[in-house]
Amino acid sequence: MSRVYNFSAGPAVLPEEVLKEAAEEMLDYRGSGMSVMEMSHRSKAFETIINEAEADLRELMNIPENYKVLFLQGGASQQFAMIPMNLMKNRSADYIITGQWAKKAAQEAEKYGKVHRVASSADKVFSYIPDCSDLPISDDADYVYICENNTIYGTKYKKLPNTKGKTLVADVSSCFLSEPIDVEKYGVIYGGVQKNIGPAGVVIVIIREDLITEDVLEGTPTMLTYKVHADANSLYNTPPAYGIYICGKVFKWIKSMGGLSAMKERNEKKAKLLYDFLDNSKLFKGTVEKEDRSLMNVPFVTGDESLDAKFIKEAKEAGLENLKGHRSVGGMRASIYNAMPYEGVEALVTFMKKFEEENL
Repeated sequence: MSRVYNFSAGPAVLPEEVLKEAAEEMLDYRGSGMSVMEMSHRSKAFETIINEAEADLRELMNIPENYKVLFLQGGASQQFAMIPMNLMKNRSADYIITGQWAKKAAQEAEKYGKVHRVASSADKVFSYIPDCSDLPISDDADYVYICENNTIYGTKYKKLPNTKGKTLVADVSSCFLSEPIDVEKYGVIYGGVQKNIGPAGVVIVIIREDLITEDVLEGTPTMLTYKVHADANSLYNTPPAYGIYICGKVFKWIKSMGGLSAMKERNEKKAKLLYDFLDNSKLFKGTVEKEDRSLMNVPFVTGDESLDAKFIKEAKEAGLENLKGHRSVGGMRASIYNAMPYEGVEALVTFMKKFEEENL
């Protein structure tokens, strides 16, 4: 069977080269006589795998020395609690609500302290990013929290909020490694890897060292303390070893493609192809304000639910998988992460043109 074009929002498409390489090493990793799946996380071989993965990520993102890189479990959702547990010294934080995940993160943080929702785009179904140039930042806020790319709604911050000196915490799950970023503008950057980097089961946290302390909220479990994982180089307990191994291969693939600047260029080219078609289509339309559009997640609708359902069904038959939109937006969504080839977006646009001709 031939491979389909997989537009899933996550777990999502991985580079074919990486999958082939992993398949070749599945039974015997570099002469060890065993799979990475069977390997002790305390072994020399795995130590090399995790150290190389970290070194490659540091190089790709130009991560300064005073930031720790942690490979953890529990997905981005566990970070919703871990962040306030570790960072909420004054029991106060400011959250900008631009979608489901920021909303959920804010609700979770309320278990640990006062949450100020300083801006929101809920009034227009999260179809835009609010102006964050002069927010009512709380004097006692321990941090300001954003979800930088909104997987469900297809919006992305093009300019980071003015946090007025407060620590910026960002969930970058669905835009991780899609373009260069300035790590020093953030206190914490984290993301589940299952969208743009690897298989589900790993969350990467990049955190400034001064935010890693023993002074966490009372009752914080050992496993949810950043310092414990930082001191143990992400090997406090058995990590998601195979997932980290695949992430490491993806980092090498991105380096071989020319790094994050090349990724950005490639992603912009793919997104332009799809957005240009949507902007000129008589049947389909995008759901996001132009200036806030994501390069990674592109929601669109026909305006007719039965026609949307027909499109999703016929697209699947044409080898274009997982185009159904999230239930809170409806319609369709094409997630076109790093590993989605240009040809995949071309195939989608060609199919959309044909569908439009047949159904107008």
